[in-house]
Amino acid sequence: MELGIQGKRAIITGGSKGIGFATAMLLAAEGAQVALIARNEVALQEAARRIAEKTGIEPLIVAADVSVEQEVQRAAAAVAERFGGIDILVNNAGTSAAKPFDQVDTPAWTADLDLKLYGAVHFARAALPYMRQAGGGAIVNVTAVGGKTPSGSSLPTSVSRAAGLALTKAMSKDLASDGIRVNAVCIGLIRSDQIERMWQATAPHLTWEEFAADPRHDIPLGRIGRAEEAANVIAFLISEAASYVTGTAINIDGGKASVL
Repeated sequence: MELGIQGKRAIITGGSKGIGFATAMLLAAEGAQVALIARNEVALQEAARRIAEKTGIEPLIVAADVSVEQEVQRAAAAVAERFGGIDILVNNAGTSAAKPFDQVDTPAWTADLDLKLYGAVHFARAALPYMRQAGGGAIVNVTAVGGKTPSGSSLPTSVSRAAGLALTKAMSKDLASDGIRVNAVCIGLIRSDQIERMWQATAPHLTWEEFAADPRHDIPLGRIGRAEEAANVIAFLISEAASYVTGTAINIDGGKASVL
């Protein structure tokens, strides 16, 4: 399938590792110009080296904290100056913060919302003028299935993710007339640094393959997902193949969630 991504100008936040890195690798392989945004410049440099080595595309890297609006504006301007505009935004920056309600203090609530909700808001606002100038664009907000079906002890992250879903739907309606599509993906158990730490902490005697397939994860497809599998869905949503798709949220969880 022709994705129509070649030559497109893309920003991926949280682009140095995990799903963000896998998405950047895939878009670069498809011929897109890719900018990686994260806070750790050393990690960004290593990610850019690996992408360039495999795809021949040299990503732009910008060290920035997405929770700080001024840094986001600076980063977006740097990308637009280098690439001549912005067509694609993948709001992927985030961490998992999950505790019972009575253990989450105000600074923790603020930090989580600043990173996951306001980070996406800041970057969408910064990219919007460039997308309008280009005549359209595509935004994917990376959230989590917990935003749809929050469990106990999932705060504050499930609330931030739910807010991201509401943001996605509202933005999709407001920006459709500009030719800008806005969608979300809801991540389940996907291999990441956090999941690997859980593996080492709870079952170091198992190989990764054994841990990923442990039936206690209760995943209908029988295993933890790969970052590349999430990247494939994200790439579809930002591609011309999904030109009539906006305002939706796709679960990438191996069938684990109890909601569509």
